[in-house]
Amino acid sequence: MKFRQKLTLSLNLAAASLPIHGHDIHELAGIDVEGRGTPLVGEAVSASEGVVGRIDLETRPILRAGEALEAVPGMVVTQHSGSGKANQYFLRGFNLDHGTDFATWLDGMPLNFVTHGHGQGYTDLNFLIPETIEAIEYAKGSYRVFDGDFSAAGSARIKLADTFEYGQAKASIGEHDNFRFLLADAQPFGEGKLVYALERETNDGPWELPEDLDKSNGMIRFVQEGTYRHTSLALMGYQSVWNSTEQIPERAIDSGLVTDLGHIDDTVGGTSSRYSLSARHIHDNGDSITRFSAYSVYYDMYLWSNFTYFLEDPVNGDQFEQTDRRLTHGLSASQTLNARTLFDNEIKQTYGVDIRYDAIDQLGLHNTFERERIGTTRQDQVDQLGAGAFYEVHVQWNPRLKTVAGLRGDFVHADVDSQLAANSGNADDFMANPKLIAIYALNESSELYASGGYGFHSNDARGVTQHIDPIDGSPSEAVDPLVRSIGYELGIRKEWSLMANTSISAWQLDLDSELVYVGDSGSTEASRPSSRKGIEIASYLALKEWLTFDFDLAFTNARYANADLAGNEIPGALNRVASAGTNVNLPSGWFGSLRYRHFGERPLIEDNTVRSDPFHSFNLRIGYRAERWQVSIDWMNLLDSDDSDIAYAYESRLPGEAPEGIFDHHSHRIPPRALKLHLSVLF
Repeated sequence: MKFRQKLTLSLNLAAASLPIHGHDIHELAGIDVEGRGTPLVGEAVSASEGVVGRIDLETRPILRAGEALEAVPGMVVTQHSGSGKANQYFLRGFNLDHGTDFATWLDGMPLNFVTHGHGQGYTDLNFLIPETIEAIEYAKGSYRVFDGDFSAAGSARIKLADTFEYGQAKASIGEHDNFRFLLADAQPFGEGKLVYALERETNDGPWELPEDLDKSNGMIRFVQEGTYRHTSLALMGYQSVWNSTEQIPERAIDSGLVTDLGHIDDTVGGTSSRYSLSARHIHDNGDSITRFSAYSVYYDMYLWSNFTYFLEDPVNGDQFEQTDRRLTHGLSASQTLNARTLFDNEIKQTYGVDIRYDAIDQLGLHNTFERERIGTTRQDQVDQLGAGAFYEVHVQWNPRLKTVAGLRGDFVHADVDSQLAANSGNADDFMANPKLIAIYALNESSELYASGGYGFHSNDARGVTQHIDPIDGSPSEAVDPLVRSIGYELGIRKEWSLMANTSISAWQLDLDSELVYVGDSGSTEASRPSSRKGIEIASYLALKEWLTFDFDLAFTNARYANADLAGNEIPGALNRVASAGTNVNLPSGWFGSLRYRHFGERPLIEDNTVRSDPFHSFNLRIGYRAERWQVSIDWMNLLDSDDSDIAYAYESRLPGEAPEGIFDHHSHRIPPRALKLHLSVLF
């Protein structure tokens, strides 16, 4: 069997090579490109960008689709409120909540939601089918003109597989009534091929309140490849319903009221659906590369939560419903001109535009009792337009020195129609962000990088036009539509051989306004300016063709930039992240992966008097692959850690407690050790 052919990510130009932020990785003579092992000296423009390939993902045990992003060095992906809700993301000292300040795309289609019912930049990856991911291109910082909204901390571009070596019918059975079925294949169709995947999953989880997850996913793509062209048209659909076991107060566990797998409110959960039609076209004639993508997305979410229990309403409780229903349309187009000259120096230029329009006809926050509405805090309709234009030029000044300079301009217009007339209105904003990178080649296998650039994130349009607090009727100060960030980075990349590489980067990121999580509303709101500094180390080693290791380490210091009596610590900011793993793919058919992840303690309030505990976990996968079938077993949380994957500190009130509530540590533990069996038939 052709194990290497199955597990290798070959980025061939004729097959629509994967762009590294505007570059194309060409297959080098005699060299296969394998994700984290991809030779990037001469291609990448910073030490903190790279590619995660299928070989990095296939043997990685994951609980939920969003955890595929944990393959990005320094990224932590957790979940604290049911499998249908977007994951919680952490990177570079950010508690990114559900995606703020980390931009994500799928084949040119942006996945972050602006002005979302639960949080700005909300990124729900549950509609992804992990087996269909070909590669993830990642970058830290906002040094490239291709990254617009939400990209201050970094970005990821997910590429779907254009074909499968074999069709696959896969059944997975796990503890706690976890069942999953997958069918995926690629078949010739006209002058191209149809690539499809269908997924069905149910799960109760280990929680005392059964999660009762019911998820359906589907994807069908038409892909046509030619000598100079690559075209794809994709239709995707997703539906999910679930119950949630949310973070619970420490005092409830200590008193024996609930266990660490228990719950306070047994009627929280949600439903969500997403349907999209997208197209992508790439034309490369050698002298220039033209890229075009367009998309339309229907999305809805109804989310019931209760984080403070009986603090605000001692009779009915504090359960609330957040709703979001929208249509999103957009397109992007760019042109890259290769092999031009400027004063006898080789240059490459890229220019382009992207446009996005969100028509949000249902954006609500309601008070509920057992999922039934008993009051409305706010109800809005929002139309939001975002448009960006960018230009970037690469200049090869001499064989060792290259610079990348760019300018991106972004315009946003928001029109808010609020149930409370004082909070209706419209707003516009424009921001220009220059970028500059210098790359110096020490030799053929080592490069130095110096990067700097301005970036931004948008704020929730409701906060931009809000003048009255919808909860208590007090005056409210509107926030800016766009918030600027500025980042710097120094780095080095060393390729020890075709089998090993190391990158080290030191960085700083300053943000004009931090978005922080607010426990009693379950959302984020604008806060003070912030500053972060950090060091990251990422390394990869292939001892044999069948044996690889990777190790990533990140340290961050995060503080509010201005003094305040409350303190200058940023709640939820991680101070360190470490991950390590090994992948084994033996010619005999045996394969496996052992993964370790750790993230350190973090402040939960500004004065640093309340901190979370550190987190450790191991996940293991062992399997055997034959010519027409494959079997594997996952041991998630191998050592049965009871650490918390999320923690907050705020006031809440349990039945019988004082009306003012109790300030407490609220956490959600990692699921206990669980086994899952996968059986695949290849055809």
